[in-house]
Amino acid sequence: MRTLYHHWLYPGARLARLVLGEKGLEADLRVVTPWIRDDSFLALNPAGEVPVLVEEDGATLAGTLAVAEYLDEAYPDPPLLGADPVARAEVRRLVAWFDGRFGQEVTDPLAGQKLALRLLGNGTPDSRSLRAGRANIHMHLQYIAWLTEATRWLAGNRLTLADLIAGAHLSLVDYAGDVPWDEHPAAKEWYMLLKCRPCFRSLLADSEPGLRPVPHYADLDF
Repeated sequence: MRTLYHHWLYPGARLARLVLGEKGLEADLRVVTPWIRDDSFLALNPAGEVPVLVEEDGATLAGTLAVAEYLDEAYPDPPLLGADPVARAEVRRLVAWFDGRFGQEVTDPLAGQKLALRLLGNGTPDSRSLRAGRANIHMHLQYIAWLTEATRWLAGNRLTLADLIAGAHLSLVDYAGDVPWDEHPAAKEWYMLLKCRPCFRSLLADSEPGLRPVPHYADLDF
């Protein structure tokens, strides 16, 4: 069986789990702690980062986009990148947006600080970063609303990697209780559709002892 090395705090690892689930692929999920040196894991990925996917034949893929795009090419049903070069370019643009700009402006200052520091029991979040993250998220939720105004999903009428990476990031911020859903009903409607997909079940089951999610985190209708 293939093996996925992951940690629930990392959006890229959450994306890998979503892609595996969407394609109906089984994997042995092995949790690693990237901030603790592990020579056996470094042998798989010298960068020491998750996700890392090891196939049954020993093929090893490392990195958010490398793993996601490999899975889509190797197991093309259902396709998650788009049907033509223009569609694939748009999906890749949105993946870069959410994994880059959203990650830097929202996920890192909110979920990254609050959850990681509480998990490590090391310090308190920077109040300025928290304020910035809580201000920034409104623009991103408005962007999701704009993207889905005329289509069902972010890059058109089919679910793509763009939706999955956006959901991977938002699910972490929602775990921490920092998504103002009531102020953004269109983005909430899109996220509810995403949460209802079977691939999301494993993410909604995440719960760290001593670091529980907000009460609505696993609710499909919230």
